[in-house]
Order: sequence, then structure tokens, then C-alpha cells
Amino acid sequence: MTDLESFAASFDAEPGYLDWAAFGPLSRAVRAEALADLEMLGTGRPSGIELVATHVDDARELLADLLDADAEEVVLAPSAAHAVFPALCGISGGLLVSRTDASALTVAAVRAEAVMGRLRVEWMEPPHGFVSPDAVREALTAETAAVAVSLVDPRTGYVADLTALREVIGDRLLIVDDTQGFGVTDVDHEAADVVFGDGSTWLRAGRGTGWGRFGARAVERISSVLGGGAWVAAEASSDPQAEPAASAQAFAAPAADELAAARLAAALDEVGAVGVSEIARTVVERSEEVMFYADRYDIPIVTPRDPVHRAGIVALEPVPADVGPLGAALANHGVTFTARSGLIRLSPHVGTGEDTMQMLGDALAAFAAARVW
Repeated sequence: MTDLESFAASFDAEPGYLDWAAFGPLSRAVRAEALADLEMLGTGRPSGIELVATHVDDARELLADLLDADAEEVVLAPSAAHAVFPALCGISGGLLVSRTDASALTVAAVRAEAVMGRLRVEWMEPPHGFVSPDAVREALTAETAAVAVSLVDPRTGYVADLTALREVIGDRLLIVDDTQGFGVTDVDHEAADVVFGDGSTWLRAGRGTGWGRFGARAVERISSVLGGGAWVAAEASSDPQAEPAASAQAFAAPAADELAAARLAAALDEVGAVGVSEIARTVVERSEEVMFYADRYDIPIVTPRDPVHRAGIVALEPVPADVGPLGAALANHGVTFTARSGLIRLSPHVGTGEDTMQMLGDALAAFAAARVW
């Protein structure tokens, strides 16, 4: 069995699950690791406690490998929102962000502007919500210090071109929410100065597995204004007036959750064994299958057709009168999905089997048969 086949076989979510962009049911390896670590922490043996603690460094190193970064640039956090908020609070100047982007960006931006007063949010409203290089170029101002964008738009599934965005914004900071792309989208992360996400969706690591990567320019330009005892230099850890560490660790949470780190490390290890490029290719193929069924039953799709700008999310945009009936048909046929703002979001993964696609096809057929034109 090839690595990809082994990876696909590790999925044991019930048939009909097409909501990996919302939550990734934990893999067997992740569940096994969590149970083993709980047992070790229950013994009270120093060796067991120390072994569980090593998973923090394991997770950071595995993240660094997938991000083409140094482990020292990677921090762990309770969630993606917890990872990005310290970054936004430390920015001075304008932050360009789309109004329709993920709440991890938009809400954090508004809060940072209100709390710190050093950040000014510059809202953009790109066509269809696609944060393209052209849309960003038109929205940039002389005061723009940073641009924030989701690698994969959680509403539409649009995949941003990080390399092109880097060329457009020049020397400004590029901050990327990779929650909906990490592990299933093969992109150049080095184009970004700050990348953040968590393992609760496509990685199948569960909640509490947030992370961030802060490059050299981010460390230089973003002030560390939030944090606890872990973010100062080790030799000054007892000094309450100590300066923040001169590294990405200045943005780390006070203490990493070792059990969450263990789950994240187990999930990352599975991804690394297969390779992101292989996973990305398969996820795009699965999304094409979803599009095939939507097209068969004349359900409009807002997700880009071009695989370059598409990952695992397929967003359907039925006319308003059809949203309820379509959602009911999917639910009645056992399909798990997300409905939001008039869109029906379907997100398959590598382990999505033909039984699930058949359930989707049956649901859409039932909807189409009852549809009133």
C-alpha cells in the first residue's frame, strides 16, 4: 500500500462527511497518541511527564518542515485567533483586509485597532471576495503597513496567490491565515511574513492546536505587546521588566498545551509521510467530483474552476428560495455540510470515498427533482 493509500485508509469518519473545512474528525494516529499521553501523565513518573513535554518541540519542528522555516520561528497557541492577535496588536499603521475574510482576521483586526490604537484597519471589498493581486493593488494606500489575507477563503474556497501578492505589496508585511489550506495546499509559505492556523480542520488534530510562524521581518517590525513569562529571554525570565525575546518566541503563548501539541505532532507526522503535494492533488480531485454533481443538477458554484485557485472547499450558491430545500435534501441523505450567508459549503478530503459521493449525488438529485422553476 502506498503512503497516499495508507493515508486515505486512516480516515474513518462516517460516510457523508463533507465538512472538513469546519472540523476534521480526529485520525486514528492522533487518537492513539492522545490516549497514550494521558496514560503517561497519569503515572506521575518523571520520564513520562518529560516525554509528553517533548511533543511541543516535535510539533514546532514538524510545522517548520512543512513551512520551509526554522523551528525557532514557530510558536504554538490555543487557536489560530490566539496566534494572530498578538501580531496585529503589535503593528503600527494601516492593515489592509477584506471585509468578507475569515473572522480570525477581521475580528482580530477590529479588536486590535480598538484596544491598541496603533493599528488602523483599511477595509477592502474585492469582487466576489477574491483577494487577488489586482484587488490588493487597487486598495493599497501610502499608510498601508501590512496586508492580511486567508490563503483559502473560507466562504468561497478561493486560493490566494501568495507569490503574486508579495510582488504587489512590496516591502509591506504579508500576514496569512492558513487555517483552510495548511496540509492540503501546496504553496510558497516563504512569501509571507506571518502565517498562522490550527490543526482542527484538515490536519485532523482537534481543538487547541493553533500555531504561528513569524519570519525575520515580522520579528523586526511587530512589537511584542502581549504574552507571559515564556516570551522573554530565558536568562531574564524572573525579571518582570525584561524585554521580549528577540525572536518569534516573543509572540508565543505563556505555556503550550503539551497534549494538544502531541495531537498536532501526530497529525503533522502523517501529512509529512505522504507529502503536501500529493495530498493537495488528491483534494483538488475530490473537489472536482463535488463540482461534477453540482453541475449535473444545475446548482451554481462560486468557487473558482481553475485548480490553481481551488483547494478542498466547494461553495454552492443556490438562489435564495433554494437554500432551505437544498440544505434539507443534503441533511436528509446524511450529508454533513456548512450553510452560511446563503452559501452551501462542501469540503471533501483525501479519505472521502465513493459512498459519500453517492450520497451527495442522491441528495442533489432529490433536490433537483423537487425544485420548482
